[in-house]
Amino acid sequence: MTESVVMDWDKLRIFHAVADAGSLTHAGETLHLSQSAVSRQIRSLEESLGSTLFHRHARGLILTEQGELLFEATSSMNRRLETAAARIRDSEDEVFGELRVTTTTGFGTLWLAPRLTKLYERYPDLKIDLMLEERVLDLPMREADVAIRMKEPSQADLIRRRLMNIRIRLYATSEYLAAHGTPERLSDIAEHRLISQHEGAPQVAAGASLVQHLISQEIRSRLTVNHYFGVLQAVLNHLGIGVLPDYLTEDFPNLVRVLPDIESGEVPVFLAYPEELRQSKRVAAFRDFVTEEIIAYRKRKLVEPAT
Repeated sequence: MTESVVMDWDKLRIFHAVADAGSLTHAGETLHLSQSAVSRQIRSLEESLGSTLFHRHARGLILTEQGELLFEATSSMNRRLETAAARIRDSEDEVFGELRVTTTTGFGTLWLAPRLTKLYERYPDLKIDLMLEERVLDLPMREADVAIRMKEPSQADLIRRRLMNIRIRLYATSEYLAAHGTPERLSDIAEHRLISQHEGAPQVAAGASLVQHLISQEIRSRLTVNHYFGVLQAVLNHLGIGVLPDYLTEDFPNLVRVLPDIESGEVPVFLAYPEELRQSKRVAAFRDFVTEEIIAYRKRKLVEPAT
């Protein structure tokens, strides 16, 4: 009985789709099968195993304990198949196929995404799945192919490259400063509205420390947001003085730095990918593109004081 289940790839594939979707209907749409065909295959698999794999109720399907065990196995199989497929595709000369990139919401939205036009111009058949979240995805388990993070990854079996260092600083628009005045010393910040990520939001320790230092000045008005995109939008709309990473200044030249002596410690930015993707042409293309953009960015920053 066990042997027949192991060899029946089609039933396992259908099971995995149903478990992933939590619905026979949605799985059928993904697999281009009718709901009844999917249901028959699941019943057949349950009969061959002698176990119930799903609890069925009005809102959908929930895996049983036995179903969880099988889903864990099929997920592992999928990851291995994806890795094999990626290696096969990357044996070709062309750069194409899907590349799953994970980074923080702020960096991905405000720095990386606006630059991807150049990458697509170079490799029009590349498909990038950009996953923006503060949670650190497991690269060795192939939750993503490449990560850009604001700290050195601690996971084993990763190739990592330090891209640059950033600092968190204070910025406002010239319009806001013209209307409310420019603070000249730290204590002056108390008379302004401070815009920052709130203390409970996931963020780098250096940024959180800077915010704690600033709010100790008994700020009269605050606006807190759960990521830098919202902080930036509030600053650009002249609501106050924002706590923002310095990589934004190139793309938003209307930002004026406030209190130049006040800033966070250095925050390293790392690019990392699994050792098994060392030969991946897609990963290499993305790595080289980001590295080129960082080098160009650093060169432009060096000449900023002279402009």
